Amino acid sequence: MLERSALAENALQALHDEDYDRPFNTQALNHSTLVFTRGRPRISLNGDWNFCVDLLDTGLRQKWFAMLPMAAEERPEPWDYDPYEGETVPVPSNWQMLKEKWYFFEGSAWYTRPLDMAAINPDTRKFLRVGAAQYDCKVFLNGAFLGNHYGGSTPFMVELTEHLKPGRNWLMLMVNNTRTLDRVPMRNTDWFNYGGVYREVELFETPKTLIRDLFVHLVPDGRFGTIRAEVAVEGANSARLEIPALGIDTTLALDASGRGVIEIAAKPALWSPESPVLYDVRLTAGADSVRDRIGFREIRTVGDEIHLNGKPLFLRGISVHEDDRTLGKVMREEDLARRFAHARELNCNYLRLAHYPHHERAAEMADELGFLLWEEIPVYWAIDFANPATYRDAENQLIELIKRDRNRASVIIWSVGNENPDTDARLAFMRGLAETAKAYDPTRLTSAACLVNHAKTCIEDRLADHIDVIGINEYYGWYEENFEDLAAIGRNSNPGKPVVISETGADADISATGPRRALFSEAYQTEVYEKQIATLRPLDYVKGMSPWILYDFRVERRQNVFQKGFNKKGLIAGDKATKKEAFAVLSAYYAERRDEDQARGGGGEA
Repeated sequence: MLERSALAENALQALHDEDYDRPFNTQALNHSTLVFTRGRPRISLNGDWNFCVDLLDTGLRQKWFAMLPMAAEERPEPWDYDPYEGETVPVPSNWQMLKEKWYFFEGSAWYTRPLDMAAINPDTRKFLRVGAAQYDCKVFLNGAFLGNHYGGSTPFMVELTEHLKPGRNWLMLMVNNTRTLDRVPMRNTDWFNYGGVYREVELFETPKTLIRDLFVHLVPDGRFGTIRAEVAVEGANSARLEIPALGIDTTLALDASGRGVIEIAAKPALWSPESPVLYDVRLTAGADSVRDRIGFREIRTVGDEIHLNGKPLFLRGISVHEDDRTLGKVMREEDLARRFAHARELNCNYLRLAHYPHHERAAEMADELGFLLWEEIPVYWAIDFANPATYRDAENQLIELIKRDRNRASVIIWSVGNENPDTDARLAFMRGLAETAKAYDPTRLTSAACLVNHAKTCIEDRLADHIDVIGINEYYGWYEENFEDLAAIGRNSNPGKPVVISETGADADISATGPRRALFSEAYQTEVYEKQIATLRPLDYVKGMSPWILYDFRVERRQNVFQKGFNKKGLIAGDKATKKEAFAVLSAYYAERRDEDQARGGGGEA
């Protein structure tokens, strides 16, 4: 048996060694190994992969990744798993959506596919990119461990160059979605814990000279007349930046580490929801070249106001999850298009992408269509705030998100957490994340869903001093009964900076068995929205809202007779087509706000 084979190094080690994961948990695949990929040719590795669930982590114990292809009848010992033949699953996908027996499975699973190389060009480099895998993904090529990545919603990359050979290669991914005490998020969440490789897997070939990073933005000085470019390159001492529509064609000198910064006088047409202007940008270094389409705008706070391009802005928004009754967490272009179309019907100019980084195409489409975005990482509810390893995980997810999307004009807020208790450890943890966000991107606002002191009926959270916009999740009319308390919070709070109602709402079960009155009825949800709007509208410091949520979504913890495994606070049912009555209420309110803001000359109209 394999436990006694040379792969296990000594007899029965695989059965008794509970540190089996340690050599394979380096987390060396992180933000530092990312490569700028926009505008690069790529080879899709999507499609059918061999697949096997691994409840006991036998694969690492027995070192399945080192098993060589062999016909079953020629094997000297029986294999518990065959990486090269048998069951297949599509990539991208979530295993919960493929078979009923996998619906609540949390643990490890193995993905294997061949990677055929006609020849190896010594003047090129090869990189594997995984758009997202939930949660710990270990990468093996031809039996060699190349590293692992933590974080279920951000991309990661690994260089394959030195491990590829001409002919057939074997690529293996071991993915584990177990909720543990040190991960981000931790064990207790309010969305479904999907598993698997659920975003695109791609292969990139580059020259030896490599453009690692490109960040281009408007200098946030209130003058709208300077563009700044920051680049990172390997193997060159200069790079060429082109923005043809602005007449920019210039050379950047790179320092010894390959980094370069340049500021250029320019007057771009400013990006906004009513005019989402994008410019083609190209960077060339040696034989390497990348492209992007970038909008230029300025977002800042002035007292308790949010200003876009120097004009006051009210964020008319809605919160959204990545969730689909059929596909799970896998996103399709048509699903994103439907999401933005419904946001347009609501008269939104803004969406909160909760509670983790969504597919990068969401921000690209928001750039093109003219929507503002709040993006966040899943520092959600209970987190091990005192654990340095947990902070490292959270900070890495934040940096990966920022590096991925900081050229997207639509993204105006980086959020570093949601509904966490106000402890000293949490304050240090979250303050560190807010400072990291500013260090990697000083052009955007920071936020978090902060706390309300219900005894004092006021906003009270020490983190508020360290972020730009205070997010408040409040459910008066649902989890809190007395709407007068919401009005009291408005009277008692003097935050000195803008507040966004990041969540509010109520469940409505509109199925044939749903109630017709009281809690969980459509009429009750509508009444909550009407009272929320009437109570919040007079509060001058409230500069936006993103009610919870656009669509009903799947979640394990909601199991009453009306929810049946779904949060039903959606303004649209889980079929993503049937609108509830409250949809029209919010849409009408946002239309009024839009017209009032236009009359006052405010910004951010959709």
